[in-house]
Amino acid sequence: MENILNKEPVKRVQEFISKFDSNLKVLVLETTARTAKEAATSLNCKIGAIIKSLLFRSNGDFLICLIAGDKKCSLNKLKKILGKKDVSMANAEDVKKNTGFSIGGVAPIAHTKKLNILIDKSLSRFQNVFGAAGHPNCVFKISYNQLIKITNGLEKEISE
Repeated sequence: MENILNKEPVKRVQEFISKFDSNLKVLVLETTARTAKEAATSLNCKIGAIIKSLLFRSNGDFLICLIAGDKKCSLNKLKKILGKKDVSMANAEDVKKNTGFSIGGVAPIAHTKKLNILIDKSLSRFQNVFGAAGHPNCVFKISYNQLIKITNGLEKEISE
């Protein structure tokens, strides 16, 4: 499991979070965290404390929505916030191309392309949340307030 930390996407996340706060570390889990439910089970935490990093496409542009693991992103709320009618989930190829991560390990930070980020306010229920760290067995723990700062994201009500 140790060589997981040497994989490029995981190293990219570790470098990004270390520059922000040297106390933040990528955690390698014995079991997968590919889904929010699996991550919560592996970490023994509430599913809502898991950050789902979802890529959406709107008129050729892409943005990341950070949603609590126990919620769904509301396309209707997203369309209203963006002022656009055409908003949909991005496909796996677009996810890889825009974030540099494969589905199951998409981190809320350290994307290979500059992306606007919306953070669902429902995550604020938790003092600490967990984000994927570039691999299905890797996560990092961060406070909600730090998440807002490190992502430069906008807090919005985007879940249902």
